[in-house]
Amino acid sequence: MIQEPKGKFIKVRCKCKNEQIIFGKCSSKIDCLVCGEPLALATGGKSKIEAQVIEVLE
Repeated sequence: MIQEPKGKFIKVRCKCKNEQIIFGKCSSKIDCLVCGEPLALATGGKSKIEAQVIEVLE
């Protein structure tokens, strides 16, 4: 039996209009590659998303 992953990838847009794909269950803070603003914060489970979510990728 093959288990499905519990986390998903998420496409987010930063305040500076940069779009980035991040993992929904990150283990550390994720910053924007352009301006350095935090996009997601680790919480021990699902990430706290600080940016605008564009879509959830399957």
